[in-house]
Amino acid sequence: MEGRAFPMPILLYIAVFIAASCSSSEAAAPTSSFDNNFSIMWSENHFTTSADKQIWYLSLDKDTGCGFQTKQKYRFGWFSMKIKLVGGDSAGVVTAYYMCSENGAGPERDELDFEFLGNRTGQPYLIQTNVFKNGTGNREMRHQLWFDPTEDYHSYSILWNDHQIVFFVDKVPIRVYKNNGEANNFFPNEKPMYLFSSIWNADSWATRGGLEKTDWTKAPFVSSYTDFSVDACQWEDPFPACVSTTTDNWWDQYNAWHLSDDQKKDYAWIQRNMVIYDYCTDYERFPTLPVECSLSPWD
Repeated sequence: MEGRAFPMPILLYIAVFIAASCSSSEAAAPTSSFDNNFSIMWSENHFTTSADKQIWYLSLDKDTGCGFQTKQKYRFGWFSMKIKLVGGDSAGVVTAYYMCSENGAGPERDELDFEFLGNRTGQPYLIQTNVFKNGTGNREMRHQLWFDPTEDYHSYSILWNDHQIVFFVDKVPIRVYKNNGEANNFFPNEKPMYLFSSIWNADSWATRGGLEKTDWTKAPFVSSYTDFSVDACQWEDPFPACVSTTTDNWWDQYNAWHLSDDQKKDYAWIQRNMVIYDYCTDYERFPTLPVECSLSPWD
């Protein structure tokens, strides 16, 4: 898929979305430094920055990986990071970029995942997304990309409000996860979340179901980050609610409750060309599909 040109709706939407986002709030601008926003979760000696501290590097070797998390937790908003993934032979390596209600993988956690699954040289990277509520996930989708994510930085973003969760790649919606407006066990909308990223060894499952193992002679494996931006509702305990009724928070207004017409065109192109796996079409795994699979992403 390397070198594939964007379809025209995607090009038009990127221009419109960037203009709208830039005018909606200064909070959406890239933040100034790592230290202002994040803390290292583990292996600080596997974390480095560029001289100007605007690019952040996480490395994985045979001993350990590395991870960081936001100091602040949020409930609803727009969250975006530019990431350049591990190049070359990265089989078995997973770079994770996700939101989670807990510092660890607790049994009652809510979570929104991007997982970038490494590859043998020349094979395409896959993105796996997942959604957890109260510790229950098993809602995986996998996509190919229309570019090589190891050659340059690309933005990976999450829009989260009480009506939908949308996963974006370069402002292009690749997955839409809807709420039905009723009490349910599938849509995470009650717990505030931190944002995390990490790099780790997952060669038991990540590449061809674990058939391709990590080649440690290629270590260290390095993923890099820049331009973290957030436009969201910060949560401070105790806080009774975190839903805005003002026009300042575009991510909480009517236009953010569903895809725009241009977004629908781009999403349709993604559905036709980039989807590798969708749990909502896996009848062998789910003879009775989960209830959220009946909700239309187009509404």
